Amino acid sequence: MTLRHLLGLDTRADRYAYGTDPTSGYVSAQKIPDRWVATTCGYCSVGCGMFIGVKDGRAVSVRGNPDHPVNRGLLCPKGLAEHHTIAAGNRARYPLLRWNGVMTRVAWDEAIATMAVRFRDVQERFGRGAVGVISTGQLVTEEFYALGKLVQLGLGTPNYDGNTTLCMATAVAGYKRSFGSDGPPGAYEDMEQADVVLLIGANIAENHPILCSRLRANPGATVIVVDPRVTKTAILADLHLPIRPRSDLALVNGLIHLVIEHDLVDRDYIARHATGFEALRDSVREYTPGRVAQITGLDPELIYRTAAIYAGARAAFVGWTMGVNHSTKGTETVNAINNLALITGNIGRAGAAPFSITGQCNAMGTREAGFTSSLPGYRKFERAADRAELARLWNVPEERIPTARGLAYPDIIEAVLERRIRALWIIATNPVVSFPNLGVLQQALESLEFLVVQDGYHPTPTSEHAHLMLPAAIWGEKEGTYTNSERRVSKVNRAVAPPGEARADFDIFLQLAEALGVRDELFPGWRRPADAFGEWARVSAGRLCDYSGMTYEAIERYGGLQWPFPAGADPGETRRLYGNGRFQTEDGRARLIPTTWEPFPEPPTPEFPLVLNTGRTVEHWHTRTKTANVPILERLSPAAWVEMNPRDARQLRLKPQDRVDVVSRRGRVRNVELRITETIAPGQVFVPFHFAETNANQVTQSAFDPISREPNYKQSAVRVERATHTPTKHRDSEAPRRNSKTLSRWLGGSVFRGGRR
Repeated sequence: MTLRHLLGLDTRADRYAYGTDPTSGYVSAQKIPDRWVATTCGYCSVGCGMFIGVKDGRAVSVRGNPDHPVNRGLLCPKGLAEHHTIAAGNRARYPLLRWNGVMTRVAWDEAIATMAVRFRDVQERFGRGAVGVISTGQLVTEEFYALGKLVQLGLGTPNYDGNTTLCMATAVAGYKRSFGSDGPPGAYEDMEQADVVLLIGANIAENHPILCSRLRANPGATVIVVDPRVTKTAILADLHLPIRPRSDLALVNGLIHLVIEHDLVDRDYIARHATGFEALRDSVREYTPGRVAQITGLDPELIYRTAAIYAGARAAFVGWTMGVNHSTKGTETVNAINNLALITGNIGRAGAAPFSITGQCNAMGTREAGFTSSLPGYRKFERAADRAELARLWNVPEERIPTARGLAYPDIIEAVLERRIRALWIIATNPVVSFPNLGVLQQALESLEFLVVQDGYHPTPTSEHAHLMLPAAIWGEKEGTYTNSERRVSKVNRAVAPPGEARADFDIFLQLAEALGVRDELFPGWRRPADAFGEWARVSAGRLCDYSGMTYEAIERYGGLQWPFPAGADPGETRRLYGNGRFQTEDGRARLIPTTWEPFPEPPTPEFPLVLNTGRTVEHWHTRTKTANVPILERLSPAAWVEMNPRDARQLRLKPQDRVDVVSRRGRVRNVELRITETIAPGQVFVPFHFAETNANQVTQSAFDPISREPNYKQSAVRVERATHTPTKHRDSEAPRRNSKTLSRWLGGSVFRGGRR
C-alpha cells in the first residue's frame, strides 16, 4: 500500500477502469486483450474450444468458442478462470538440482547431462528396467508420442506408465476385452439423440459439467443415474438408483438377466456380431431381481423398471466414469456394460453406445500414441506383425520393439520399494496427493537413488522429494493436439511464453534424446511438434485411431476432427466405431464376457464401521496444483470436508461444521469440516480427494484391479471421530542460485550415490 493510497489520493482508477471489448462487450479494461488465441481447454476430457486473451504478453482473459462443436461457447468454472493458472506464483522457472540437501539452480545443459548420466549409471549397475517413468494425461499427443519412443527405444526401459492408469485403465482394458481395441465407440451427440441415457458412477454435473448441456438439449430422454450419493447429476435424473457402494456389477448383471429372461435381446445382432452368448446367459442366471436387490439395496421393482426402460429404448446410451473404474472389479463392470449394450444392439448407431467419459484433457492421446499399455496405434506388444510394422516405419531393428508391456503404475511403485527400480522420472503428475495409500508411496520415493520431477509448478508435494526438478511449459504456452472423450482431435496453441527458463516438454524430451545419443535415430529432423504429428499420422494410418487425413489447418478449421480420419474423410461427419458390426478381434466379432460380482475388499467392521467414498468437486482439478492458485476457485472451495448422514452424526454426537478426523487401518485425515446431509446414505461418508493438506489417500487402500491395475480408491473402511488438534501448513521455498559448477564435479558428489543428503 502506497502513501498516496493511504492519503486517499490514489483511487486505483487504472485497476478498476472499464472499457468496451469488441467481442466481450463492457468489461474490466485490464481484461481487454490485444489479441485472442484459439486453443482447447487443458482440464478435463470434454475438450472445450476456447480463446485466450493476450495483453502485453500476458494471458488476461478467456472465453468459450461459440463455433466449437463440443461446447458451443460454454465453459465450466475452471475453464472460465484457466488463464490464471499461467501466472501462478508457484510456477517452476529454472532447473534445480539437489546439492547437499538444498535445491540449487543449474543451467539446462547441466540438468539434462546430469539426468542422462544418472539414468545410464543406474541402468549399468542394475539393468535397463531399473529406471522407471510415470507420465500423465495432460501433455499434447505429439509429446506423448515422442516420450514413448524416447523411453522404450532410447532409454530402453519397459517400466513406463502414466497417471491415466489411476483413472482410465479400467475402461481401456474393458474395451480391449470386449471389442479387441481401446476407443470409446460413441460421440457426445449420442446424448442428444438417445431416448434413454444411463449414467453409472458418473457425476457429470460436477466432473464434466459441459456435457450436461447435452442432456438439457434432449428433454425427451429418460435419464437414469446409478450412484450411491445423491449427486448433482442424480438430482437432474428422472430415475436415481442409490445403490450400495461397489454393487454396480451386480446391478448390470441383473439387468442382463432380465433382458435375456424376458427375451428382449437383439438376437439378429448377437448372431451376426458377437460370440459367447450362451456362456453369458448361464453366468447371469443367479442375478435374479431378488438377489440383486439384496446386494444393491434397491427395491426389486426399481430393477425391473430400469431393465424395461433400457431394453425398450430405441437408442440407449450408457456413460460411466470413476464410479465404475475405481474398483478391483472395474474391468469386469465395463465388460458387463458392454455386454448389456451388445445383446440389445445398442452400439454403432446414433444415440446408442457404451461410452467411457475420460478423465484428463489428453488421456486419449496417450492411449493412442503413448507406447505404454499398447504399442502406438493400438498395436499389440505380443503380435509379431505389429512389431515388424513399427520397426519398418521407424527404421529400427525389430528386436528393439518390446514384446510385452512393462510394469503398470502401481507395480512401478512396488518395484521401487523392492529396489528393482532405483531411478524414477515423474512427468506432470503429483502422486504424493493422487496415489492411494500415501504411506507406501512416500516410502518408495524416499528409497530412490535419483528422482526427476518435470512439472510446470514447484514446489509441489511431489517435487519437494526431487533430486532434479525440470521446469515445464504448461497449457497456453505450447503447441500440439489433444484428443477428447469422443475421439475428437483438437488444436492446442501457444498464447504466451513460458516463465523464466521453463521449456515445453517436447523440447525437454528432444534435449534428453540428444544427451543419450539417440536423437538423430529416433527423431530425425524433428524441431517442433508438427514434425511429431506428421510422423504419428503416418504411423496411425490404417489403424482404428487413423489420423492420416488430418492436418493442423483442417483441425482448426473444423473445430477438431474425430478419428478414424483417413485421407478423404468427411470432416463434418459424426464418427462412431463399429457401425458396420466389425470389431477389432481376429474374427471381427465382439466378445460377450461373463463376469462375477464380489464384495469389495475392505468391508466395514465394528472398529471401522463406515464406507469411505472419494471424488471431485466442480471448482478443483485433481491435486489442485493449478486450481489452488486461482483465487476465485480457491475461495469457492478452500478446504476439504466430510459428508455424513444425520443418522450417523447423531450416533457419534457430532453436529455440522465440527472438526473431525477420518481414520482407517492405514492412516488418518485430520481436522476436516463435517457436513451433515441426506445426500449420502447411512453407513457411508464422502471426502473430495483434491486437497494435499487433508489428503484422502492417507486412508485409502493398496487394492487394484487385477486386469487394468487401476486402484480401488473407494470403499475403504473408516471411522470418524472428533478432531484432537489442528495441523499447521508448511511449504519449502525455492533455494537461491549457486555459482556455476562443472558436470565433472557433480559426478563425484554425493548427489550421485545413495539419494538425497
